[in-house]
Amino acid sequence: MNNVTVIGTGNVGSAVAGMLAKAGAGLQILDRDKEKAAALAGQVNGTAGTVGEALTGDVVVLAVPYPALAEIAGIYSGDLDGKTVVDVTNPVDFETFDDLVVPADSSAAAQLASLLPKANVLKAFNTTFAGVVGAGSLGGNDAVVLVAGDDNGAKETLIRLVEAGGLKGVDAGSLKRARELEALAFLQMTLAAKETISWNGGFALVK
Repeated sequence: MNNVTVIGTGNVGSAVAGMLAKAGAGLQILDRDKEKAAALAGQVNGTAGTVGEALTGDVVVLAVPYPALAEIAGIYSGDLDGKTVVDVTNPVDFETFDDLVVPADSSAAAQLASLLPKANVLKAFNTTFAGVVGAGSLGGNDAVVLVAGDDNGAKETLIRLVEAGGLKGVDAGSLKRARELEALAFLQMTLAAKETISWNGGFALVK
């Protein structure tokens, strides 16, 4: 099974790491706060370190806020060449909570891909709330992780990990679809903020 580095120990990072542990992945947890990294690593039987340390995963999950993507890309730059890099962010304007802060013809994932041209950038987990990832189900349906990216092998690897972790992985198309995934996630977040749905709710994919 794959070795995965998860950067970030917040709700999403913790939920994704827990799912990957169920999938049997070897986990490295990195955070700016080594104590937080160590705490999560202890829960998922992984190793802990701080951001800037060498990456051990061939899959790297960036469970950080959108503004941190460029900094992480700068820190690791060539170290991410050839790796599968998973962007989970949603580039929401948190001052107004009324818009996305990327151009209408772009996405956070596309911006990341431009910074990491030799990495296989995927968009995933951003449309699935952390609580849903942890629960593995939503309204009686399997929790679904939509995965967008241009490298089919990278998508297949992530989908295999997701399904081994008890969720349903779905190929959502090329990285161009990240824009729609971010818009879908934004709508879902605004509904949760208005308490129309809960933060353990969301959209289900039903065949």
